[in-house]
Amino acid sequence: MADDLLSQLRQMTTVVADTGDLEAIRRFQPTDATTNPSLILQAAQQEGRRERLGEIARQATDIDDALDAVAVEIGSEIGSLVPGYVSTEVSARLSFDTDATLARARSLIERYARHGIGPERILIKVAATWEGIRAAQQLEREGIHTNLTLLFSFAQAQACADAGVTLVSPFVGRILDWYRARDPEADFAGERDPGVQSVRRIYEHYKGHGYDTIVMGASFRNAGEILALAGCDRLTISPALLGELADASGPLARRLTPLDAETQAPEPLDEAEYRWYMNEDAMATEKLAEGIRKFMDDQRKLESLLVELRRG
Repeated sequence: MADDLLSQLRQMTTVVADTGDLEAIRRFQPTDATTNPSLILQAAQQEGRRERLGEIARQATDIDDALDAVAVEIGSEIGSLVPGYVSTEVSARLSFDTDATLARARSLIERYARHGIGPERILIKVAATWEGIRAAQQLEREGIHTNLTLLFSFAQAQACADAGVTLVSPFVGRILDWYRARDPEADFAGERDPGVQSVRRIYEHYKGHGYDTIVMGASFRNAGEILALAGCDRLTISPALLGELADASGPLARRLTPLDAETQAPEPLDEAEYRWYMNEDAMATEKLAEGIRKFMDDQRKLESLLVELRRG
């Protein structure tokens, strides 16, 4: 049996690649792959893609059409390399618009179908705002699977489980960033990492109450955070950290273990409760807003690139 840490992690957790880099996906052979506007921008700038992006830009009816065409083309290439889910994100610009998110998500699914990829293979990524969660609830009713991203608080996790979403992506590293900026001398290693603690709480709540929603830790800053969550349903990991785990050896203990559902799920949060709990959580409020802004920054860069290519 291989004793490198990545091989051991695969035995207890589904490994997901957090990248649009096809070569990295070929190398590490993850089960699933996730993308976001930042990763799509990186993939779009890779050598050899410029000519094809120009074709897409010139064929598109508008910039939104071009953006989604690029995301689905790259997602389809990824889908040919992984056996499981491919996550594709709805524009961050629509994070507070339920109806527009629904329309865009359905359009993405139709685009994937034209590439020969069915809805069972796609996770539509939506920011875990109240409006995004409502859109995800409706999409799930329609048989469209969702991945609720930019998740920083327990209130977001509760609302996502109430909505019956397929998967949530609690962000570990960005939570650590917030606490570290406020207390740079503190020891946040291992179990003391507030991002790790957040995922553990969500995982135990879901398993203890019998929710089907998959917990996928995301946004890791170091391999220690990943190892501290060994046993989580899924972990989406950057190529750099996948390489670090593949090159390291030693025993890896399971840290998260599924629990039998012992109690009934609590009453669903209503909108007022969700917004109040978010208001009480400064870290989650700030990181959610910042995350949406950062994704939009990279989306605008991709938009500019496509406009440039469209002009020739």
